[in-house]
Amino acid sequence: MKTLSSIGFALFGAALIAISYGLARFAFGLFVPPIRAELELTSYEIGIIGALPLISFVLAVLVAPFLADRLGARNTAMLAGGFGAVGLTLISQAPGPLALGFGVFACGICTGLMMPALTAAMQVLVDRAVHGRVSSVMNAGTSIGVIVAVPTVLFLADAWRLAYLSFAVLAGVGIIAAWFFIPSVSRIIPSNAAPPPRITALQWWRLSRLSLFAFAMGFISAPYWIFAPDLAVTLGALPSSQTALLWLAVGIAGLGGAVVSDLADRNNPPITHALMLIMLAASLALLAASPGQLLLAAYSALVFGLAYMSLTGLYLLTAIRLLPGRLSVGPVLPFMAVALGQAAGSPIVGLLVGEFGYADAFAMFSAVGILVALLSPLYPRYIDPEPEAQAELAEPAEQTGLQAAYDQQLVDEEGQPLEFVDPIEVDVIEIEAEKV
Repeated sequence: MKTLSSIGFALFGAALIAISYGLARFAFGLFVPPIRAELELTSYEIGIIGALPLISFVLAVLVAPFLADRLGARNTAMLAGGFGAVGLTLISQAPGPLALGFGVFACGICTGLMMPALTAAMQVLVDRAVHGRVSSVMNAGTSIGVIVAVPTVLFLADAWRLAYLSFAVLAGVGIIAAWFFIPSVSRIIPSNAAPPPRITALQWWRLSRLSLFAFAMGFISAPYWIFAPDLAVTLGALPSSQTALLWLAVGIAGLGGAVVSDLADRNNPPITHALMLIMLAASLALLAASPGQLLLAAYSALVFGLAYMSLTGLYLLTAIRLLPGRLSVGPVLPFMAVALGQAAGSPIVGLLVGEFGYADAFAMFSAVGILVALLSPLYPRYIDPEPEAQAELAEPAEQTGLQAAYDQQLVDEEGQPLEFVDPIEVDVIEIEAEKV
């Protein structure tokens, strides 16, 4: 195994996330128009197939911590890449909906296993002082993968089989890279960390509310991820190649999601949640109202990408802060809820498209988004510290964002945050003590 620096591991992790999330999962919507036309699929069948990778994602996430512990980070990442390569190959050769469904189901398993494997590897290779920053870079890989898919669609819009075969080759490269750069074992928490406290009734209540909001957001976003390009082609008469600009806009705007979620952590999460959810609903309505105008359609994709990635970042921050000491649960919970929401929304929007058409179906989901946004005052706030601890807190600006959320995850036996200690500094201190 070759050792990577913290920056190198962050970039490497972002590349694997780009393949497993961006290409194996979210790029499917880009190719719905040619796939639907060649395989003669109905909108309801597309909705069912679009839900399959989300279901397999949730199933994979449930067993991912066990696999990472038993198999090690390297083997789990390679297993994830193997599912991705097989799934992408099946899609590229699919003669009908059954093989297509098996392919996207395998891709969902790849997506569900990859991030837990990378998180386990991060515990070994990366200093805990920069875990939050490395996680932010890796999360950006989703947007990068969506952007990478754009030139493929521009040049291979009518050759979707070749496009997916090229994605499978990239997944194979990722498997080889995982063998070289990911360690075989992983360390989840430092040995001097106190065991996590029991989850209280208040935590369960707030986690339940968070999960419901995340589920609702996934439900509302399902039409865009699965049917946005097909809507632009069907209603707007846009060429399939031009729909790639929608995903380019989604990917570029999504890179700003980390900034928005950090601002929410600094200020008021419920208000930010309401604004981002209204933006998400507005993007659906805007695309349905003007699918034939490329600039407006691309603008709706910008709004959608920023809102979606900001909301997933906000859910991640909230879950981590609500579950101190539980690194294997906090980062996973909101993504499971979002995936379940998308899995529920995908077949429903497919059914509505078949019954009422694209415009009315997107408008209905947009209305649901606005209704959920009105409930944002119920969005869970963080567990407030005791009054004595509040007096000892530093300035809020120094304790916000994903890195701060990770910093507060682990505590010592006295209940104080477990601070990172640089091994080099420890060696220097010991040498000075010996001199004295």
